[in-house]
Amino acid sequence: MRAQEKRAVEAVTDHLVHLDLAPDALSLAQVIGTALGATGCALTIAGERHQWGRGAERWLSRPVEHDGEVQAVLAVAPESAGPVDSLATVLGPPLTALRLAAETDRLRRDGDAAARELVDDRWRTTVEMEQERRGLERDLHDGAQHHLVALKMSMALVEHTGATPERLAELESKLDAAEKALTDTAAGILPIPLSTQGLAGALAAELDAHADVSLDTAGFHRRYPPLVESTVYFACLEAVNNGHKHAPGATITVVVRDTARGLEFVVSDDGPGFAITDRNPGLPNLSARMATVGGTIDVRSAPGQGTTITGVVPR
Repeated sequence: MRAQEKRAVEAVTDHLVHLDLAPDALSLAQVIGTALGATGCALTIAGERHQWGRGAERWLSRPVEHDGEVQAVLAVAPESAGPVDSLATVLGPPLTALRLAAETDRLRRDGDAAARELVDDRWRTTVEMEQERRGLERDLHDGAQHHLVALKMSMALVEHTGATPERLAELESKLDAAEKALTDTAAGILPIPLSTQGLAGALAAELDAHADVSLDTAGFHRRYPPLVESTVYFACLEAVNNGHKHAPGATITVVVRDTARGLEFVVSDDGPGFAITDRNPGLPNLSARMATVGGTIDVRSAPGQGTTITGVVPR
């Protein structure tokens, strides 16, 4: 055995004796390469190469066997750093342990992947059901709730002014509208004006009954995909609902227009406003709805300065 190979055997033995954990292939390659005076050393275990140094010269490779089977491949550069026959014999047991650990880890990963594949369909179905549930929840919140808020306001007016036949007829009409909105939403049916007249017509049909709401669609001239129009429709209704709930008596303005950025809507009120903090940076339900079509929401408000909600769906 040459002196440098003997030094390498001793260095490997010393390295393994002082380890508290399982040997690390890359550290082991460094110990071998340094002891041999090599420019590079590589251990290929379970198909994975662990290389220390550059080893730009020709490499000398030697299989590492244990129990009659090849466990790994030892390679050093340059070739003159070899031979490494005795070193390969010493490396047999530790590299066997590394091979078994690597193959066990690979089997575990393959098993995990197989398990994930088996449950993939179940998870996909669960996710789709959850998305449907959330969509229905948003539609109920943004659409049907609009009618319920209007109904509540009418009831408060009746309570204040008295139950005249006209007021009772108005209450009955709003109750019918709320019931229809709930039924249609549960059935997944879009409001008829939205499908027949488009976004501008649907908003006009819904908001014209509110004396405190003005609608401006003069800058809106084109049709958008049904999903985009329905998303903006419900987003506008939710923003108006928020104005009714948090700024009662305020004047609410809704503007829908085409811009260079895309389809834009602005819902503003001259109510009391509020301070926007890190805890209430915007409207999470509204933001989630707009995100389904790649849109964004910007909320601007301050005490005494009203609130403005701007939404944009990019082209």
